[in-house]
Amino acid sequence: MSGSDLRGRFDLTGKVAIVTGASRGIGERIAYGLAEFGAKVVIAGRKQESVDQIAEKFIIEGYKVLPIACHVGDEENLKHLVDATLKTYGGIDILVNNAATNPVYGSIEDMSSELFDKMMNINVKAAFTLSNMCLKSMKKRGGGSVVHISSVEGIKPSPGLSLYSMNKAALIMLAKAQAKEWGVYKVRSNVICPGLVKTKFSSALWNNKEILDHWNEHIPLHRMAEPEEMASLALFLASDASSYCTGATFTADGGYLIS
Repeated sequence: MSGSDLRGRFDLTGKVAIVTGASRGIGERIAYGLAEFGAKVVIAGRKQESVDQIAEKFIIEGYKVLPIACHVGDEENLKHLVDATLKTYGGIDILVNNAATNPVYGSIEDMSSELFDKMMNINVKAAFTLSNMCLKSMKKRGGGSVVHISSVEGIKPSPGLSLYSMNKAALIMLAKAQAKEWGVYKVRSNVICPGLVKTKFSSALWNNKEILDHWNEHIPLHRMAEPEEMASLALFLASDASSYCTGATFTADGGYLIS
C-alpha cells in the first residue's frame, strides 16, 4: 500500500456524520475534525444558539454543516435529529455519541433513583436509541461507524464518580453488543475512553489545583489532554483507516490506567 493510499483511508468525502454534544469541548473538536476531512457534519447540542455559533465557524472554513438543537434525553428530539439529517443529506454514515451529563459528585448510597434515571437516560439510553435510529440508514448505505465517547471512569472508577462510572461502563458494553450484531451489516462500533481532558465539562477537576497536580504527578505523560487529541482518535474510528476495528475500547488517558 502506497502512502497516498493510506492517506486516502482517512478521507470522509461524501460521508455524513452526526455528533452529539457538539457545541463545545470534545464534541466540537470531533465535529470539526470530521468536517476537515470531508464529511458533512450535523452538530447537535441542547441550544440552537450554541450550535448556530459553532456552525458559523465551520461555514467560514468552507465546511458543510447542519446545526440542530437536540436534547438527547428526549426521544422526539432524537427522531427530529435523524429525520432532519436524512432530509438534508440523504443518509447517515457516522454517529458519534458524545453528549453526557454528570451533575453530582458523591457516593452511590447518596444517589436518588431520580438522579440515576436522569443520568442513565442521557448517558446510556440516548446512545442506545440514537444508534438504533441511525442503523437503518447505515444498512442502506452498505455500512457505517458508531463511536461512543466513554471515559476511563468506565474502566477504573474514582471516588465520588461511581454513578458516572456505571454509565460509562455501560457504553463500553453497548459498543461490544452492537459490534457483535451489526458486523453483518458492515457497521462498526467502537469506544473512546478519555482521561482528564481540558473542557468545560471537566473544569471542576482541572480548576482544582490539588486534583490537577495529583493527576499530572501520577500519570506517565504528566499532563491533561486537549480536546483535539480525542478528535484525532475519533477520526481514525470514523474512517476506513480503522476498517478492521470493531467492538474495541481505545483509551486516551496519558497512561492513567497503568499508573
